[in-house]
Amino acid sequence: MTTTTIRQKKTVKCDQSEVGNTLVRKEMWIHVLAYNLIRTIIARAADKHGIEPRTISFKATLQTLKAFQPILANMGRCSYEVRQNIYDQVLESIVVHRVADRPNRFEPRKIKQPHRKHHDYLHVHRHEAKRQILAGLRK
Repeated sequence: MTTTTIRQKKTVKCDQSEVGNTLVRKEMWIHVLAYNLIRTIIARAADKHGIEPRTISFKATLQTLKAFQPILANMGRCSYEVRQNIYDQVLESIVVHRVADRPNRFEPRKIKQPHRKHHDYLHVHRHEAKRQILAGLRK
């Protein structure tokens, strides 16, 4: 799981004080909670429509929830039937965005150019590195 999908940021910056560390920890837990809530919504939509949750696009679910946000913000004033109808429409809209079966979804943890992250350099073609990783997994 990456929090960058939710945050659209690469790093968390703070001072080294106790308060700064506590705030960063709380912020990270908030993002984990948001991620899990979105995955729960995906699971409920998939369950309701009889499909696998991994076939629903996470990014499209985020976009759908953002599109429904003004309606969802005012749901407290609505009756139970109206809220249930809106909830069903949200789930229906989420299920529409499917992703195809994506076998062999992995990439080598190596980079082609100098970078700040701590990965080895990729000295062979990417498809060759993937083949080597697969060969290592089959042993």
